[in-house]
Amino acid sequence: MLESIRVTGQDPKPRDVKLGEFGHAGDDHVVPFEVSALDVRGRTVQLGAMLDAILSRHAYPEPVARLLAQACVLTVLLGTSLKFQGKFILQTRTDGPVDMLVADFSTPDALRAYAKFDAERVAVLEAEGRVDEISLLGSGVLALTIDQGEHMQRYQGIVALDGITLEEAARVYFRQSEQIPTDLRLAVARQVFAGGEERWRAGGMFAQFLPQAPERMRMPDLNGGDGDDSEGGDHPQDDAWQELLALLATVEPTELIDPTVGAERLLYRLFHEHGVRVFESAAVADRCSCSQERIEGMLRGFTAEEIQDSVEDGRIRVECQFCSKAYDFEPADFLPADT
Repeated sequence: MLESIRVTGQDPKPRDVKLGEFGHAGDDHVVPFEVSALDVRGRTVQLGAMLDAILSRHAYPEPVARLLAQACVLTVLLGTSLKFQGKFILQTRTDGPVDMLVADFSTPDALRAYAKFDAERVAVLEAEGRVDEISLLGSGVLALTIDQGEHMQRYQGIVALDGITLEEAARVYFRQSEQIPTDLRLAVARQVFAGGEERWRAGGMFAQFLPQAPERMRMPDLNGGDGDDSEGGDHPQDDAWQELLALLATVEPTELIDPTVGAERLLYRLFHEHGVRVFESAAVADRCSCSQERIEGMLRGFTAEEIQDSVEDGRIRVECQFCSKAYDFEPADFLPADT
């Protein structure tokens, strides 16, 4: 995993970079694209200030921050594909030092995320020099959930996390659940400025094979294991898709996150020979859905005993796990008058 990138100059504020007369989408904007010659559609994104705010408010250890940053990129890439009012939720539950990652995207543009981890176990891995994604996650599951609202049924896909990364698990999800040929790339780094300031950045690209002919789009059946002589595999043998995979394999982590490259320049580098169409970008924001009213409603569902157990120094104090905002309540507002 890339450790850091260095940018010259003193001012870390984003600049309005132009390519001819075409303005770059810039950080924290998802850029949809289409390569019609290869029957490919996808999205790419660079996360900057928004991601740095999410990670910095919790002061995560660096390995945990990197892992959560990947979850954020993946959630943004997939969540911005929703065509309705709803929510896309990524969640891991594992037995590793980072036993839970949660990132959710609410349409049209709100992302929030947090990580639950055992600081001592993470420190042991760091001391032993074994800080890699697989060791941090351990074994468990990755759940990807689409929530269309209270009157609609949720859709959830679950992938086993056992010796694979989040990026690999996402590929497995699309192979097993969607059966649409899909590939993606994720990258995370700290941007180091000349004045010594550091900020988190992350980027990713997601591509799917979507030809009009159904027989070209369908993914072959998975190989059944020992004794199965079929030719099933991870991807169809269609030449266009194989070329796309070869092109994505050339993408360097630095290209995904370097602010001087940007989404549009990277897409041009990859697909200029075939022609790539870029659609209007969609902004994403660090925005939590917590509120005084929501938490008050939750507390009104508590029993009197649970309310009393929640009191500290005469007040009920609730801190949002996502944004760390604290809310204070008067216990008497949730207890019967005779309590």
